[in-house]
Amino acid sequence: MNTEDLLARVGHSQEETEFYTPLPAGYRHGHHKYVVVVGTVMSGLGKGIFSSSMAKLLQDKGLRVAPIKMEGYYNIDSGTLNPYRHGEVFVLDDGIETDMDLGTYERLLDQDLTRANFTTNGQIHAAVLKKEREGGYLGRDVQFNPHVTGEVKMRLRELAVKSKADVVFVEVGGTVGDYENTAYLEACRQLAFEEGEGSVVFVALTYVLEPGALGEQKSKAAQLGIKRMLEMGIQPHMIACRANNPVNEKVRQKISMYCNVPMRRVVSMHDVSSIYLIPESLREAGIDREVLTLLNLHDRVDQRAEDQARRKWSWFVDRIGKARKEITIAVTGKYVALRDAYASIIKAVEHCGIHHGVDVKLKWIDTTLIGAHNVENELSDCHGIIVPGGFGSRGVEGKIDCIRHAREKKIPYLGLCLGFQMAVIEYARNVCNIPEANSSEFAPAGKHSVIDILPEQKKIEGLGGNMRLGGKDIAVTPGTLAAKIFNGATQIRLRFRHRYEVDPQIIGTLEKHGMVFSGRHPRQPIMQILELPESVHPFFMGTQAHPELSSRPLRPQPMFMALVAASMDYARDHGKEHGKSHGGHHKQTAAV
Repeated sequence: MNTEDLLARVGHSQEETEFYTPLPAGYRHGHHKYVVVVGTVMSGLGKGIFSSSMAKLLQDKGLRVAPIKMEGYYNIDSGTLNPYRHGEVFVLDDGIETDMDLGTYERLLDQDLTRANFTTNGQIHAAVLKKEREGGYLGRDVQFNPHVTGEVKMRLRELAVKSKADVVFVEVGGTVGDYENTAYLEACRQLAFEEGEGSVVFVALTYVLEPGALGEQKSKAAQLGIKRMLEMGIQPHMIACRANNPVNEKVRQKISMYCNVPMRRVVSMHDVSSIYLIPESLREAGIDREVLTLLNLHDRVDQRAEDQARRKWSWFVDRIGKARKEITIAVTGKYVALRDAYASIIKAVEHCGIHHGVDVKLKWIDTTLIGAHNVENELSDCHGIIVPGGFGSRGVEGKIDCIRHAREKKIPYLGLCLGFQMAVIEYARNVCNIPEANSSEFAPAGKHSVIDILPEQKKIEGLGGNMRLGGKDIAVTPGTLAAKIFNGATQIRLRFRHRYEVDPQIIGTLEKHGMVFSGRHPRQPIMQILELPESVHPFFMGTQAHPELSSRPLRPQPMFMALVAASMDYARDHGKEHGKSHGGHHKQTAAV
């Protein structure tokens, strides 16, 4: 039976055929194409960066692209994952909590993604069981194959229809050898069979070792990893080789011969100073043209669109590593031992530094080790301070000490989520003379919970005991610093991930003592942005939101832009502005 016959029988009774190929309404067979990126050897090598970079190249050519990240864990989403285990939780505008790779896709593609762009084994199996309970399988015995794999294929095709994508980029989390990825890989194998030749491209992202003791690159681990793909019936069309240094021709030849992939499709993806250099590197290697050829998409290319997009992107990447001045901004949190926990903050600062023409060095400060006795010494070389989000009481007093130091020494300050709440507590304690001010999250029996979960707010947002998640509108007070930063806008939209709010009963006291709440819920007494007047402090701002989540390379986030600008002014005015002490940026792995 050929593919056309198979698809024609989809609507028939499940008792008539063993084929199970669910198709969503409006699916255009032959129009939608797929690029499946799979990892070998080890995880964390940058599958999302490769996939998003390749997607950007096709997007630049005028094609419509849609990414999806498929995770092997059974959590329904990433919301309950410890940052030390899985890095930052990235929140989409529609409120779903996802893997940090979704942030990479949003930044490189400049798209707002949705829950359709993310799935987990938990979601897949929950959907299968729900359909079984509702009789959706017409009395069939429900099995891993074809029903679980069928649900995976359905998710991919639904995304293709919803996004009207020319190409869907499918990133399979982890590696090909992980048992939890079996359903995804088998589903993608079936997808390639059902869609037919020229519809699905498989990319293997592998790792080329370079042991220091040997002094040469070794390809055996990469070869064996790709062999696992072959054992599952998947022949890669392309191989991306991660390595510390450019992969030499001899190694590429070995991988090409062993894995049946032409040399022109075995590409080096070595460490570079910024992930934003990777799209152009892949373009120069001709990988984008290879994908177009494999998927028969050359006739959909808009050359004028590509030229225009390339000029815009070149302006940005040409400025990377060219700054002559340095400033230092402290990030004071409790997850600083793992940089991935603050991935979006790192990227937001990088975007702004490039646009401002300054190299921003981030100084990571563990607030569990900070107190009044050492805060000044730890922050003495910093030109700006960021207090990021977080949950739990560990390290919060250190954050409060950092905020007080920033306020009293007039160092530019930006508080994010918990950093906003801590700024309220610090101000209540040290300016409003409420020494026991705290949050009910940390002191449930405290006398002065200036940060609390309020019953009326639960009703307003319909939250119950859950978090306030996703994009929310914010009414901005005219004439404030916030209004100035957002170019006079009276309403903006930012993303949130929190449970606790400023107690409305304390707002009057805080405002009486000089704090300005310049961003509020459009209809209810929920405070979203705070600031101090510029006559009191050059730049002191906090937001209950996570503005770092919406920063893009060509559209840096305004609050971060303002912080970097204020930090540059502080460095200049205090004689702390530094020239670059060494050439260029240090190398960072593409997986950062």
